[in-house]
Amino acid sequence: MGLVAFILWLVLNGRMTAEILIFGALIGMVVSWFAFKVIGYSPADDWRMARNLPVFILYALNLVWEILKAALTVMGMVFRADEPDPVLIEFYSGFRNDLQNVLLANSITLTPGTITVFQEGDHFVVHCLRREYAKGIEDSSFIKILRKLK
Repeated sequence: MGLVAFILWLVLNGRMTAEILIFGALIGMVVSWFAFKVIGYSPADDWRMARNLPVFILYALNLVWEILKAALTVMGMVFRADEPDPVLIEFYSGFRNDLQNVLLANSITLTPGTITVFQEGDHFVVHCLRREYAKGIEDSSFIKILRKLK
């Protein structure tokens, strides 16, 4: 975590001087200390995130692809003046981890034509602009990739 804070500090500063390097190292250590002592973050969390980095990258690429596909679909619906056929669906993701459930809820909301109305644990209620958007949501590409997280 300290290394990530240090790198973010360097990127946001845009230049590299001795003063920026020293302050960046100090700020990285303070952020790490705060996360460890106050929030309860541990070095094991860093290792778990590092191990899952390829899955997160794959997930981000998939999210962008699904957003583009859904945006084009909804845009076509608007241009053709198709009537929406909204539906609320309820399903369970099967994830015990809060991170997986929150990522799924936010990804559904970011995808045009769907909104996560309610999420508690692995219980989801999703509003879909059309009935066909709801088909297969319980086993979507988002869920398949999130299952790979360790």
